[in-house]
Amino acid sequence: MITMRRSIVFALGLLFAFSAAAQTTWYNPMEEDFAVVQNQGWTGEIGKSYQRLPDRAKEVVRKNVWNLSTNSAGLAIHFYTNAERIEVRYGVSGSFEMNHMPATGKSGVDLYAIDPDGRWHILTDKFAFDDTISYTYGNLMQSNYHKKGFEYRLYLPLYNSVTWMEIGVPDSAAFFFAPVLKEKPIVVYGTSIAQGGCASRPAMGWTNILSRKLDLPVINLAFSGNGPLEKEMVDLISELDAAMVVYDCLPNMGGLPTDEVKKRTAYGVSAIRAKSDVPVLITDHIGYRNDEMNISTKESSDRLNSASREVYDSLKAAGVKNLYHLHQDSIHFPDDGCVDNIHPNDLGMQVYADAYEKIVRQMLHMPVEKSVTTRPVSQRREPGIYEWKKRHRDKLAAIELNPPRKVIIGNSITHYWNDEPGRENEPESWRRLMEPEGFFNLGCGWDRIENVLWRIYHGELDGYRAEEIVLMIGTNNIGLNNDKEIVEGLQFLLTQIVERQPDAVIKVMGILPRRSAEEKVAGLNKQIEAMVERHDWFYIDAGGKLTKNGRIDESCFRDGLHPNEKGYALIAPLLVQEPK
Repeated sequence: MITMRRSIVFALGLLFAFSAAAQTTWYNPMEEDFAVVQNQGWTGEIGKSYQRLPDRAKEVVRKNVWNLSTNSAGLAIHFYTNAERIEVRYGVSGSFEMNHMPATGKSGVDLYAIDPDGRWHILTDKFAFDDTISYTYGNLMQSNYHKKGFEYRLYLPLYNSVTWMEIGVPDSAAFFFAPVLKEKPIVVYGTSIAQGGCASRPAMGWTNILSRKLDLPVINLAFSGNGPLEKEMVDLISELDAAMVVYDCLPNMGGLPTDEVKKRTAYGVSAIRAKSDVPVLITDHIGYRNDEMNISTKESSDRLNSASREVYDSLKAAGVKNLYHLHQDSIHFPDDGCVDNIHPNDLGMQVYADAYEKIVRQMLHMPVEKSVTTRPVSQRREPGIYEWKKRHRDKLAAIELNPPRKVIIGNSITHYWNDEPGRENEPESWRRLMEPEGFFNLGCGWDRIENVLWRIYHGELDGYRAEEIVLMIGTNNIGLNNDKEIVEGLQFLLTQIVERQPDAVIKVMGILPRRSAEEKVAGLNKQIEAMVERHDWFYIDAGGKLTKNGRIDESCFRDGLHPNEKGYALIAPLLVQEPK
C-alpha cells in the first residue's frame, strides 16, 4: 500500500512538473532574426554572442584583455511582456563569486521595469546559483493604462561570461525583444572600477547606473586590471560612432613612467580627433581610501593625475575642442565608498554615476531641472495603437534617409492628423496644406512636455537643419501639472529645441481649447504667449477659430479634444502662414 501511494505521488509529481514546464515559453536572445544585445558595439560584426569585442580583436589586444572582453559587463537585453511571471535561466563559464565581490554582482542579473509613464522599477524575488543560474520574478502587476505589460531591461553579469541564456514567460503572455537602440552610445574605456568591481549586483555598476539616468546606451569597454589606455584599444574605440568617449584608465597606469602616461593620454585624444569631433572626457584617479594614512598610495595617484592634467591643459591650450576633464574633487568620493582600498561598493558606484551624470549632461547638452516637466522621460501609454519607442526608432531612420525641411512636434493631435495608418483624423487638410509645405510629423499620441524632451534628447532634431519647427504640446499636462510647471516646461523644452536647431524659425501653438476646460486653457495660453514673446519665437493661437461664446465649437472636434477635418482645416492655415 505504501509503495502504491509513493508511486501515485511520484506520478502526480511528474505530471505537475510536466504541466508546469509546458506552461512556460522560453525565448533565446541569440535566436532572434535581429540583434537584441544592447550596449555592445560592433553589433553587426560580433553577431550572436555576449562578448564585448569583435573576433578580430583577439589578434590585436593582449590575451588578458581578450579574455575579460568575454565578460558581459554593461550588456543588457530589452524586452516587452505582460507576463505575471518572468524567469531567467543561463550558464556562465567562470566561478560565481570573488573574495570581495558577491555572486549576485559577479555572475548575477538584474531586471528593471519601465512603466507607461517612464518610471523605473526594480524587480526582486528568487534566485539560485547552480549549474544553471536562475532568477524568478512572480506576481507581477499590470499598469493602470492597459494590459500590454511593461518594457523590461535585463542587465547581464559584470564579471562572468554568459554561455547561454533564456527568458521564460507563461504561454499565454505576450513577449517580444526590443532591437538594439539607434541612439549613439557613450563609450567607456576603463579599469575594474568601470567594469563593475565591486557592485553587489549588475545594475549597480556605475556605467549601468549612468545608462539608466540618461536612458542612453553606454558601452562598457573596461577590463579589470587591464585598462591602461593602450593604443590597440583606443584604435578599436575610434571605429565606433559614439556620442562621446570616456577614458577612466589611470588606476591601471600606476606601473608606467610619467612620460608614458602623458604619451598614452595624448594619443587617446588624437586618435579620436583624427576621425571625429565627438566629446572626449578624461577622468582623474579617485585616489585610494587610505591616502591620508599611506604616503606611497597618495604619491602614486597624485603623480598620475598630475601627468594626465598636464596633457589635458596642453591640448586645450592648443585649441583641441570638445575635450573635458572630470577632476577628482568633482567626484566627491566618500571614505566608506569602497569594499577595499579602491573598488567601489554600491555607495561608491552611485557617487561615481552622479559625478558622471553631471558632466555628461553638460557635454551632450542634456540639462535637467527640478520640475517634472523639465526632466525627460519615455512613455508607453497606448501600445494598443502604436509602440512609442518603435515610432521613435522609425522617425530616426526616416530622418537619416530624408532630412526634413519643416517639423511639427506634438501629441496625438499632431500624430493622428495624418501619421498612423487606420487612425488618421480625416487627413485631407494635411495633404492639402501641410504636406506641400514639407512638414514632417513628429507627434506621438499621449505625449506630455517631458516626453517630447526625451525625444529631443534622443536625436529627433539631430543631424539636419530645419527651416521651421512648430511645437504643439502641453494639453496632456493639464490636470497633472500646475500652470507654472507647464509654462516653465515649455520654455525649457524650447531652449533645447533652439540648442539643436539654432537656425530654424520657431512657432509655438497655444494649447487648443478643450471641452469643459475652455477657461483654464485660455488663461494658461496667456501665460504661454507672454513667455514666447520674451524670446524670438512666434506664438499662434487657434482658440478664436475653434470656440463660440467661450466654449468649443463642437462641429470642429471629434471628441471634445481632437479636431476633426473641419477643425484641422482651420488650424493648418495658421501653421503654414509666414510669421508676423
